Amino acid sequence: MADSQSLRLVFCTAGVHDHITEYVAKRLQQEGYDAISPSMLNFLGTLDCGVNYGSEIARRLNVSRQMVAKTVKELCRVGYLEQVQAKGKQKQIVFTASGEALMSRVRHLLVQLDEVLCKRLGEATLNETLSTLEAIQALLSPEL
Repeated sequence: MADSQSLRLVFCTAGVHDHITEYVAKRLQQEGYDAISPSMLNFLGTLDCGVNYGSEIARRLNVSRQMVAKTVKELCRVGYLEQVQAKGKQKQIVFTASGEALMSRVRHLLVQLDEVLCKRLGEATLNETLSTLEAIQALLSPEL
């Protein structure tokens, strides 16, 4: 059986993503954001700061519109998103003030995590790792 560097890359990057999301969710829960889960953070992280539409979100995440509707409904219930009637059938999905505050806090926690990573790994190592991952991502564009 051949060892695949690509498979290791998939597992390692997925693991890093999961650990960072779990870390941020746990810190937010400790700060009183009880309703936040890693999956909610993943969903919120894909939204644009302005107006979003369910069909666009579903396409971006490669999930059904029903799944998006269910998640949006829950995030509206806890006060991070709201749906606003627009022209036609689609509703606009926007962050509430609470949702914007939450995402601001997420960015702050990620900056704190950057500081820890730079201290432990070194800023040059972290930047080199990021550059390498960005180069791999560019190589794996749809044209490949």
